[in-house]
Amino acid sequence: MADSSFDIVSKVERQEVDNALNQAAKEISQRYDFKGTNAKIEWSGEKILMQASGEERVKAILDIFQSKLIKRGISLKSLDVDGEPQLSGKEYKLFASIQEGISQENAKKVSKVIRDEGPKGVKAQVQGDELRVSSKSRDDLQAVITLLKNQDFDFALQFVNYR
Repeated sequence: MADSSFDIVSKVERQEVDNALNQAAKEISQRYDFKGTNAKIEWSGEKILMQASGEERVKAILDIFQSKLIKRGISLKSLDVDGEPQLSGKEYKLFASIQEGISQENAKKVSKVIRDEGPKGVKAQVQGDELRVSSKSRDDLQAVITLLKNQDFDFALQFVNYR
């Protein structure tokens, strides 16, 4: 009998992020507390730019954007905020980016957890920016998924191609 397997990936649906960004921009344009603060959120190349006339306003924009991401089912672990708001002229700006793919060191962390705490006979191998986990027993694969869901990694994980 062939081995069963699944892939561990860290992917974000770009359209969902776009929808969350548009919803946040609409809310910012309509809210009374943002009137006259020049507040906006938009794509700036591959990054998301949030800007307003005050530091706390920029943080409020980030908070709105994060709530929209959560509502759309996107993990906040995939949102990478670049430090604190920076003063640029009269405006405060904050950049954020969306992290995709599992880096080599993160893939090693995940495979070490599988090796150390997972069932025997489960193999994990790195394939580019994803991780393939295989075993003869489907129950062992279910146990690995449960194990990884209970771990607190600093990046988002999804489980795909279960076969």
